[in-house]
Amino acid sequence: MSRIETFSLDIPLTQSPRKIYVYLPDSYDRENRTYPVLYMFDGHNLFDDAEATYGKSWGIRDYLDRAGIDLIVIGQDCSHIGNKRMDEYCPLPFTEVRWSFLDPDMTEGDITAEWFARVLKPECEKRYRIYSHRSHVGIAGSSMGGLMSEYCIAAYNDVYSKAGCVSPASYFCQKPLSELIKNTAFRKNTRVYIDLGSKESPEPGFIYRGVENMLELNHLYTDGGCTTWPNFVVGGTHSEASWENIFPAMLEFLYPELY
Repeated sequence: MSRIETFSLDIPLTQSPRKIYVYLPDSYDRENRTYPVLYMFDGHNLFDDAEATYGKSWGIRDYLDRAGIDLIVIGQDCSHIGNKRMDEYCPLPFTEVRWSFLDPDMTEGDITAEWFARVLKPECEKRYRIYSHRSHVGIAGSSMGGLMSEYCIAAYNDVYSKAGCVSPASYFCQKPLSELIKNTAFRKNTRVYIDLGSKESPEPGFIYRGVENMLELNHLYTDGGCTTWPNFVVGGTHSEASWENIFPAMLEFLYPELY
């Protein structure tokens, strides 16, 4: 049987230590080998409906068990204090002025990203039989976590070779993010998945701006030598239920060797 393990790890942000969720496949205890790994944001929303913020998880454990995919998935619990999740998952100065409750001088996503790469990853490599080389290491998340994944694959391309950027909140800092990607010397075999659901927002013009933003970033990744998939999800919503449906296709694109 597969299992979900948890442990706590100090983080230089609010709500420390932070809970870490780890999915271990059924084969982990039977076979003495090393496994590819996917690090994800919002770990509480990944595996168990009972722990998910809105009562619905991505159902990742169920899918991996059903498909027999030998992958270890590690999720970091976000901060649940006020709007701190927004601060912790915004890696660059934001340019979306409508979110007046955010302080542009308080964005902490760069701290979170460095902690993932320099603290969480080495700690997990001590605890579990997972690969450390970037060719077997991915990063993924949704909404603000999707934005963080867009950032991490560029800022830490020596650490990750795969990024799943699901319904990313790129509009928070589209301009500085574009500049970062444009100026990144990407390593070979970098794969980037970005998507947008057609029903993510009722706001007039959202889809047009969202598709434009997605394609702009996708072109920059492609120009940098990355293999990309910009996926427009017809009927897709900004919800865990929708992200559960796209997870299998995203995973197969990022880890084709597992299929």
